[in-house]
Amino acid sequence: MSEIQKKIDPAILYAIIAGCVISFVSFGFSASFSVFLRPMSADLGWGREIFSLSLAIQALMWGVTQPLAGAYADKHGSTQVLAFGAVFAALGFALRGILLDETMFILTGFIVGIGTGACSFPVVIVALGKVVEAKQRSFILGLGTAAASAGMFAGAPIATTLIGTIGWGVAIFFVAASFLIILPLLFFVSRASEKPSPSREQLNTIQAIKTAFSDRSYTLLFFGFFVCGFHVQFIQTHLPAYITDEGLAPIIGAWSLALIGLFNIGGSFFSGWSGQIYSKPKLLSGIYASRAAVIALFIFTPLSGTSVLVFSAAMGILWLSTVPLTTGLIAQTQGLKFLSTLAGLVFFSHQVGGFLGAWLGGRLYDITGNYEAMWIAAILFGLAATIIHLPIKEQPGKLAQAEIN
Repeated sequence: MSEIQKKIDPAILYAIIAGCVISFVSFGFSASFSVFLRPMSADLGWGREIFSLSLAIQALMWGVTQPLAGAYADKHGSTQVLAFGAVFAALGFALRGILLDETMFILTGFIVGIGTGACSFPVVIVALGKVVEAKQRSFILGLGTAAASAGMFAGAPIATTLIGTIGWGVAIFFVAASFLIILPLLFFVSRASEKPSPSREQLNTIQAIKTAFSDRSYTLLFFGFFVCGFHVQFIQTHLPAYITDEGLAPIIGAWSLALIGLFNIGGSFFSGWSGQIYSKPKLLSGIYASRAAVIALFIFTPLSGTSVLVFSAAMGILWLSTVPLTTGLIAQTQGLKFLSTLAGLVFFSHQVGGFLGAWLGGRLYDITGNYEAMWIAAILFGLAATIIHLPIKEQPGKLAQAEIN
């Protein structure tokens, strides 16, 4: 951090610190909320599809909200977007502790998804990426992503401990209240936020989106990130339940998510650093190929506490390491002017994959009683993403060239 401090204006440095705390808070409990699946489903007599569908809708609405929040942030700055998201997310999680009818609980996924989509770490890291120099951008994107992973590391065991001591009904309100921590931190983010100049705009948002999708590299990133969402949301939602179904203790399920978060701190740092030196598309292909291999080894070897922890550590290194590379490529090929919007659209693809991973996992479990088909699908999707990212070019596209000129 001392090297960054020497090169970055103090206001931007404070914004980076505040942004990392926001990433930590906003992603921590929302990413580890699946530890509530088994106790809530058991106490309320639900099939797993009910809980999974609510989380799937949350993931999808997160994705729908991302480009809209990004477009607003591109024109007005990110502070208002983050404030709205924090309040809406807090409301949504609180309602999950109140509305225990199956249909109403499912519908809370819309509120939580909109809230987390507006205050989540992608909004934060894009805002930070705009105010630092290009040579620092990949590292800062990795730093913000690592902070989100640290939140996941802390969130799962904290939530599990709260459930065990005060019950899931009260623990949900602690989750809701945590989002309000974001509000005072926005003071520091606002001081460093770049305020776009309307007079410089030559393209409107729709034209920029059309131009971006005419670039094959952006289109491939859009479809490739779908796979990341499928992997993350399926594992995030169903891994703790899968582990306890196989006879292991619930705390191992919680620590599996925590270890993913812990090891992805290092994975995100390394990814952000590597993206400054090596080819980002090749790094992304390597990450997806490694995911496929790690999942295959996990499901085709005997399950034990040790194998779960090894899998979690390995998957953690690969978990959100795609984010700084993908976001960095969007900035590199499409420029900064519409970065929040274009990154938001790619995250929408991520969350469509997340919806499928969360919901289909629960649906197939209720039909078959196991997750075998989903694990196989995760492997095949990983291999497909490996191929998709290889043709991506790192040269500036039309939007980026227009900014340079």
